[in-house]
Amino acid sequence: MGKRMVRVNELVRREISEILHTRFRSESVAITITEVKVANDLRSARVYYSVLGNEEEALLAQAFLKSQGREIRFLLGSRVILKYTPSLNFVHDDSIERGIHLNSLIDGLDLEEETS
Repeated sequence: MGKRMVRVNELVRREISEILHTRFRSESVAITITEVKVANDLRSARVYYSVLGNEEEALLAQAFLKSQGREIRFLLGSRVILKYTPSLNFVHDDSIERGIHLNSLIDGLDLEEETS
């Protein structure tokens, strides 16, 4: 991936995050945009998000992002000047939850070794 696409991805990630936390403040308080991958032709983008909370909150966030995706795209188009405003496909990113789970497993092993 070229430097330009890295910059475009980061710009789109930052702007979507800003839109969520200013325009949709109360609905998106637990949502974090972790990564954006814009296609080379700039027509589509995968937006990876993480949710602080349980599975129910993740489902609520998914429904919210699906229902507000068009408005987020419109607001993104008014903030970022690209040849095309990409269509947004929101994907839940559970890597943070998996990392926390792995850390707790490692901590549990450390405790077992100390007691042995």
